[in-house]
Amino acid sequence: MVESLFSVSEKLKQGYQFSRQLSGIFDSHISPEVAKEKIAEWVNSVTASELNCFDRFIQTLMNYQEQITNYFIAHHTSGFVEGFNNRVKVLKRRCYGLSEPTKLFQRLLVDNHRHDSIRSWGG
Repeated sequence: MVESLFSVSEKLKQGYQFSRQLSGIFDSHISPEVAKEKIAEWVNSVTASELNCFDRFIQTLMNYQEQITNYFIAHHTSGFVEGFNNRVKVLKRRCYGLSEPTKLFQRLLVDNHRHDSIRSWGG
């Protein structure tokens, strides 16, 4: 399916390839120093291309390079915490108007337990 889109837009194909290259860097087990080098090479490739859709992202990447490359020390992310925070926010929207905070926390426990059960089932 993606290939049919690439036949319509060469820039889309190029942007997709750049995004996959960057993902490949983050998927590799390398040191932060090597990661900085590889990211710099990636940034050079992207800026040498005609694409400008990565410009703001590259600026952010450069502004927070030290913090971002710290990921390569142990490959830990805050993904679990971000996912949990998102579930809490969704629950708060769904439970708008609940009169007792205890009910909200009970619902959070039930929903979170259900989410963990689904994950353990492979769903």
